[in-house]
Amino acid sequence: MIGDARRIVRDAVLTADICIVGGGAAGIALALRLRDSGLRVLLLESGGPSEDKATQALYEGEVADEALHSPPDKYRQRRFGGSTTIWGGRCVPFDPIDFDARPWMPYSGWPISHETVARWYPEANALVEAGACDYDARTAREGGLRPVIAGFNPREFDVDRIERFSCPTDFARRYRHRLETTQQVRVLLQANVTRLRTSADGARVDSAEVRTLDGNRFQVQADQFVVATGGLETPRLLLASNDVHAAGIGNARDLLGRFYMSHIAGTMGSLRLHGAAVWHGYDLAEDGTYCRRRIALSEEAQHTHALGNMVFRLHHPRIPDPNHRTGALSAIYLAKHLISYEYGKRLTGDGPVTAGLWLRHVGNLMTDPFGAARFLAHWVRHRTLAARKFPSVIIRPRADLFSLDFHAEQAPQPDSRVTLGHSVDAFGMPRLRVDWRYCELDVRTVATGFALLRQEFAESGLGELKLEPSESDIEAVVRRDGAYGGHHIGTVRMGDSRATGVVDANCRVFGVNNLYVAGSSVFPTSSQANPTLTLLALALRLADHLHARAARPIEVGQVPRVSRVGSYA
Repeated sequence: MIGDARRIVRDAVLTADICIVGGGAAGIALALRLRDSGLRVLLLESGGPSEDKATQALYEGEVADEALHSPPDKYRQRRFGGSTTIWGGRCVPFDPIDFDARPWMPYSGWPISHETVARWYPEANALVEAGACDYDARTAREGGLRPVIAGFNPREFDVDRIERFSCPTDFARRYRHRLETTQQVRVLLQANVTRLRTSADGARVDSAEVRTLDGNRFQVQADQFVVATGGLETPRLLLASNDVHAAGIGNARDLLGRFYMSHIAGTMGSLRLHGAAVWHGYDLAEDGTYCRRRIALSEEAQHTHALGNMVFRLHHPRIPDPNHRTGALSAIYLAKHLISYEYGKRLTGDGPVTAGLWLRHVGNLMTDPFGAARFLAHWVRHRTLAARKFPSVIIRPRADLFSLDFHAEQAPQPDSRVTLGHSVDAFGMPRLRVDWRYCELDVRTVATGFALLRQEFAESGLGELKLEPSESDIEAVVRRDGAYGGHHIGTVRMGDSRATGVVDANCRVFGVNNLYVAGSSVFPTSSQANPTLTLLALALRLADHLHARAARPIEVGQVPRVSRVGSYA
């Protein structure tokens, strides 16, 4: 059942066995997993079925350095389905090393193992509609995927690991019918949770305060609460819920909001191959899923060189540089103001935009009009109109000169954090202040990883990899693109105890016996992988834990549910 919070009787008290705050990927996955559990589940989502300016404005906040991190309302989507309504669909599981306590990686080590999470990957993979849960290029389709570069078998890298792509699946659109037709799960849209109220001793959440933008308000009481509002809004809600926990719920050790990670990502270098056959596009698996090989730094190399996890992908040259002489790439550059904020800002280039630069791009378009036309036709057919969309821009440059797209793990550090700012939103709730920071290890991972790959190409004789003159300072390369916009990780980290984390191995907030967190905010480390597949695996695992816990006897001191129930109309 899906309803509208604006129609709830004012000051009503709604009850449920489990209350989920947030209707993005994690929240919807939890609700779907619990719909046949026999438990009454209430899912509260701030937005409606489409983007709304007033609701989206609730995400506004400040950043310490906008050159490094986008304003917090620019990428995230505050609506039913969350950021699955705009995501690119890349799905990659975490690697075993990501869960290890690595001496060179500060604050690393998960309280659960890779094997624990991996058992949930197949179901997570099915939810995102990314085909079979097979991430090996040799077996993902009959005969294997085509090699990126024929004959390239590097010692320090694994070239057989792949990424798969979701449709990309909009969770609200795809799973709305399932949620509408079940009586055990009720979804309320336009429902903004502005505070969690705890018992006087702070040991449990008694209720959630819910408000709507048209002035309505009510409360929700539940046996168990799950906050699934993303890596930025989750710490915001917990920090703002400070009536009993003065520093915020779960913040007794000042860890809440700290260790904020994204990924270190961008494009760098130039690779000229010496006649080797190249395939830098996508293959189709037997089930029709788009798949692509990556050049992944091996676990052995990470240990040997004390580096973070990272991958490279063969890429077209940097679009802002007209030396690629490719009409389609120049067309994208000239249309950058029509592209979404997060992707458009990556087309700004390394220097000022001059008339000469624009004219050179126009010249590329004029000398390669058929290439641009072919790209546009392909994009409309296979991206705009297709149900399963072509994942990204893949263009063979006319100059036959490639660059490398890199995606690297960011090391967790306590000074990279989000806090409450001084301004407030329409509900009087403090807005966020984001202070994202990188560290020396992040820069060294990119620099050393590139140097290792350059050496591999030199020894193979297949090509020459080098840095452009503007890229001699690797830290400047890292700063150029800053934090990867849609990945918000680590702010409510999982730990063995409240001295090392905000939540335990079951994602329960330390010291609060009925409050859980779902999403990438609980990841202790970021891996090289996009977070969606792993956060869904953890959400499914949490759903089963909540179901099992609900079947146990009521804990001593637990307050029974009240019987007064407001309208769900």
